[in-house]
Amino acid sequence: MEKFTRHVGLVAPIARNNVDTDAIIPKQFLKSIRRTGFGPYLFDEWRYLDRGEPGQDCAARPLNPEFVLNQPRYRGASILLTGKNFGCGSSREHAPWALLDYGVRALVGKSFADIFFNNCFKNGLLPIRLPQAEIDALFADVAARPGYRLMIDLEAQTVARPDGRAIPFEIEPYRKHCLIEGLDDIGLTLRHRDQIAEFEARRRLEQPWNFSR
Repeated sequence: MEKFTRHVGLVAPIARNNVDTDAIIPKQFLKSIRRTGFGPYLFDEWRYLDRGEPGQDCAARPLNPEFVLNQPRYRGASILLTGKNFGCGSSREHAPWALLDYGVRALVGKSFADIFFNNCFKNGLLPIRLPQAEIDALFADVAARPGYRLMIDLEAQTVARPDGRAIPFEIEPYRKHCLIEGLDDIGLTLRHRDQIAEFEARRRLEQPWNFSR
């Protein structure tokens, strides 16, 4: 998992509440569990004018010019400003996979669905919850200023606006540690590989019948 310490990125607004995971990555793309290759299908039903299918060449598909990520001023955005309850619906982990594969590193919103919120941390995507007044102000700033960027400092737990004003945010110490160190569940387990090897070696001696053929 890629480490997250500090990130400066272009902000794109997803000004909708209750964006569910089927909107983030539609169900027909859930056949693969490779974690990569989902970026071209992110927000597929909103982003394109036709129905997408797995393996389709998205470069030749007709784009919806009204969708925010297709607008030139937001292309290359790596921070999404979201509405309330972003990521609701099914528990598919493909949703953070698609966001990350597209290039999104952080989400800033009032609230996120619980399972989606947890899945983001497990995959190196940082969801930041801020008070509604701050979210409203950021939506207004993004709309008024093309090229609007934020600087997210995870160690300091701040979101810095272009004028230098830093907005603090809360994060659980354990999740902060895992993101800064780039540790997912497998990475955390592998930090104890020596102890695991010792246990297995001792078990082979003490319970040889479990290893006989």
